[in-house]
Amino acid sequence: MIKLFGKLACANVLIAFGIFISCPISFAQQAAKTAAQSSASQGAGTGLSVIPLSSPASTPSSSEIQQTTSETQETNSETQQTTLESPGEETPAAMATAPGATSSVMENYVAAFAVSGVAQFGYDLFARSAAAFAPSGSVPVGPDYVIGPGDQIRINVWGKVEGTWSPVVDINGNISLPKIGVVGVTGLTFKQLQDFINKEFSQYYSGFEMNVSMGALRTIRIYLIGNVKAPGAYTISSLSTLINGLFETGGPSKTGTMRDIQVKRNGNTILHFDMYDFLLKGDKTNDIRLMPEDIIYIPPIGDHVAIAGSIKNPAIYEMKGDMTALDLIKMAGGFNELVFNARLQVSRIVDNARTIVFESDVPHADEIKLQGGDIVNTYTVLSGRETVKITGAVARGGEYGFSPGMTIKDLVSLSGGLIYYAYDETAELTRVTVTNKGPVTDKITVKLRDALNGNAESNLTLAANDYLFIRNVPDWRLYRTVSITGEVRFPGTYTIEKGELLSALIERAGGFTGDAYLNGAVFTRESARDRQQETIDQMTDRLEMELMGTGVAEISTALSAEDAATQKIEIEQKRRFIEAMKAVKAKGRVVVSLLPPDRLKGTPYDITLEEGDSIHIPEDPRMVYTVGSLYNQSAFIYDKGKDVSDYIDMSGGYTDNADKRKVYLIKANGAAGRTDSMLESGDTIIVPEKLERSRWLKETKDITQILYQIAVTAGVLIVAF
Repeated sequence: MIKLFGKLACANVLIAFGIFISCPISFAQQAAKTAAQSSASQGAGTGLSVIPLSSPASTPSSSEIQQTTSETQETNSETQQTTLESPGEETPAAMATAPGATSSVMENYVAAFAVSGVAQFGYDLFARSAAAFAPSGSVPVGPDYVIGPGDQIRINVWGKVEGTWSPVVDINGNISLPKIGVVGVTGLTFKQLQDFINKEFSQYYSGFEMNVSMGALRTIRIYLIGNVKAPGAYTISSLSTLINGLFETGGPSKTGTMRDIQVKRNGNTILHFDMYDFLLKGDKTNDIRLMPEDIIYIPPIGDHVAIAGSIKNPAIYEMKGDMTALDLIKMAGGFNELVFNARLQVSRIVDNARTIVFESDVPHADEIKLQGGDIVNTYTVLSGRETVKITGAVARGGEYGFSPGMTIKDLVSLSGGLIYYAYDETAELTRVTVTNKGPVTDKITVKLRDALNGNAESNLTLAANDYLFIRNVPDWRLYRTVSITGEVRFPGTYTIEKGELLSALIERAGGFTGDAYLNGAVFTRESARDRQQETIDQMTDRLEMELMGTGVAEISTALSAEDAATQKIEIEQKRRFIEAMKAVKAKGRVVVSLLPPDRLKGTPYDITLEEGDSIHIPEDPRMVYTVGSLYNQSAFIYDKGKDVSDYIDMSGGYTDNADKRKVYLIKANGAAGRTDSMLESGDTIIVPEKLERSRWLKETKDITQILYQIAVTAGVLIVAF
């Protein structure tokens, strides 16, 4: 059985392999440390230095401003005289998005013709404090960090020669080291710097070990120009990326593009960055680290279109290339649950006047090509509207407006017709009739093919709220896929037929290579993962109720303020522990014992494959791993002549808190085993700690049973406290 431990110091709950969850050493100490850091940081600036540039040459003169104002007033006058077709009952949904403190021309224009409060997408993000987006100066630099003047380098040497130096790169890019002299380091990456300094020391010394790290980092100067809120030269952290730089400097103004932000370096444009990738997808793939003297240039905004109504993120979006109404709907997060599918309206400026150029049902949105300045309106469903519904194997299932005399053929036609895998022999029509005794539901079998051919007997007349279901052909599924990777001759994703076995898949993949390590095969199944996760969630909920319930009772019965404070700390520990447990995700691993295909056939492990199954055949790791209460948790070369005790000795032996009686193995194939079982390559030796170090965990009677069951069902490794 697996034990859990830890008072306020760090300990490990070792269950199986896969996931590590770390918790603080002492929640009380951590809380005090956090409070101290928060207090120290109050009032501190971001370290951002700004040198304003002169106003851009494109700034309009007073006469131009007056002329523009006059033209705007004339436009507003024309706007008041312009009348759009009334949307009737289907009025656009009211929007909640505020345009910001200063509305742009496009925002005001959309407010006049569509719905007020629709703002340009993404610009409100730059209205926040720059301190929230400044990179932390306390994080380690990456291997690609480029050294420059002002950086502090920390060098520690021990062995036959010992010393500590913290030179700062001077303005010429050099550092001075004893005996070695002056060496140039500017332009080297951090990884290259480590190798370079080690090589320089090796010319004068031997028998030493060295550690090279970075101390205080320099600042760099960049420029922000173009259509921006505050053009100028800015001094920022050398760790800043383009996105950090945009947030720290205020970013583009509403006349500046979000889709083509450019970074210029040494006279060349090295990056065209689309901010929408970050805002809509969370994609920072193209977010590069800024270098000294880089220029961030924001060109003028491109064409933009607006969408309002029953949409999740109504806004004004900037176009990039060709765009359909469906593309815009997806960009805006899709429809909300109140959308009326039978109405989509697009208005456009034609011959200097705004005109409705398209009005149809929502499913045809992919046929509408948008132009700059278009406004797309969607509408909400109003209560009391009579509808009929069609679902199943049709092109556009959903609710459609009902009109007297509508037939089954009419409804199928409105939905775009049958899909090629539709079962056209029969369909099911559900009708609810209101009577004095209550609603009566009738199920009517319809001869669908005859109805679509216009047969009057089969082509029934519909009633309001009818529900038509079109079936798929029996046992329909386009294909099922599974993946096999690693040491097989032809790895990849394969389609399978119903009832296909694992041995057949391995044969189709060409069999195993000579390097395949079958004992370490990893087989995962989605249905197994779902069941495992459900079990984990149920156990975690049970554990939360037990831990938190006892904690509240203990505070209420505390005899002194000191006891109450101690109980509060323990409750915080429990809360953090529960949060860590909730983060555990099942792997869906199924333990299998693989053999070559001809020998696998007929064994219990020649299982029937399911959609989404995945099997990975690794190479022989030739390693044994040790984890837990050992002085040196590590990986060791596998030696058939060594047993568990040998590898524990190689790990420095047990710590004082090790539970020597509960040592167990996690086999390479995922199964748990006793230490007296044969040790094989890829196995992991688990040494848990004793339980009695935490009073509140000890008092939880069945926590070890819960954690053990999580190990069995999830195939994961948890490290807590």
